[in-house]
Amino acid sequence: MKQKIKKIIKWGFLLFICQFFIRACIPSKQDTAVIKPRQSTKYWSLNTGSKIAYTFIEGKGNKKPYPIIYLHGGPGGYIHSKVIEVLGQLSENGYDVYLYDQIGSGLSGRLENVNEYSATRHQKDLESIVALLNAKKVILVGQSWGGALATMYAGDNLNKVDKLILTCPGAIKPIDESVEKLKAPDSLNLKDPIDVNSETIAFALKPRYVAIRFWAFLGKKIGTDEEADSYLNKMASGFTKGLVYDPTKTLPEEGGGGGYCNIKTPPSYSKLKDPRPKLKNNTIPTLIIKGQYDNVPWGNTNEYIEIFKNSQLKIIEKAGHDVYIEKPNEYLEAMKLFLK
Repeated sequence: MKQKIKKIIKWGFLLFICQFFIRACIPSKQDTAVIKPRQSTKYWSLNTGSKIAYTFIEGKGNKKPYPIIYLHGGPGGYIHSKVIEVLGQLSENGYDVYLYDQIGSGLSGRLENVNEYSATRHQKDLESIVALLNAKKVILVGQSWGGALATMYAGDNLNKVDKLILTCPGAIKPIDESVEKLKAPDSLNLKDPIDVNSETIAFALKPRYVAIRFWAFLGKKIGTDEEADSYLNKMASGFTKGLVYDPTKTLPEEGGGGGYCNIKTPPSYSKLKDPRPKLKNNTIPTLIIKGQYDNVPWGNTNEYIEIFKNSQLKIIEKAGHDVYIEKPNEYLEAMKLFLK
């Protein structure tokens, strides 16, 4: 009887493996929206070789000397229409506002060689954009991963940054484990967002998506950019529920996720030289905005406070990681007050 059970388990396992590999080899583009150019969409051809899509909103009235550049999250995220709607209002205070899709995502170009997707490439693109704008200094607004990118840029370009606004910034790499274990003071009343990990992990284990990621790590594309993007967009429709306080407020996905950018950029970021020493003694005025239900551990947020000594923290209640969705007015007013 035991031998029979072992045989059944053995053949069942082999059948599972065979089905997994067959499904992994079959292209299966997900049924998701595909982002379309807006009337406001323009393009830069950077000296890095990147074709970058952006929206520009010109400052009104008494023009401020330094432009605002918005850096979206991800890696592999994109500029959502809601971000343009909210951040564009800063133009009313005289600021030129630029919002761009990072290479490999949104309406920007895709790279043929997946190994070219790296944190360094994103930083070089940003440096190229600042040079192209002929701006003496810039104000960077970084959301999530965009906050980490802004910090990387600042470390190498201290004289180019007028101010930083970091909203729910992601962890600074390499990660200090002691930082991640730090507990938030009770006075901040921070809360955990809803847990969507089980849904996200289940989707990430789909055979075809596993295969796409595996070969991408080896430097190969076994699927088209469109297929890889569709998987990230489908997964995003689930995990974005954990980025807000109220899941019913989740915005519909517009189909701008960059699949290969999302797969390849994080490993490169983890291998970069520690940026902390470069930022020692910096005096950059910095605003750190954090939603009460932000999913980034408090220790990671607190590290930004310690690195940027000339900083202030703003907690926005009943808001998650994507503060601009649920509390756009408070989000915007905090920025305007800081910029004054």
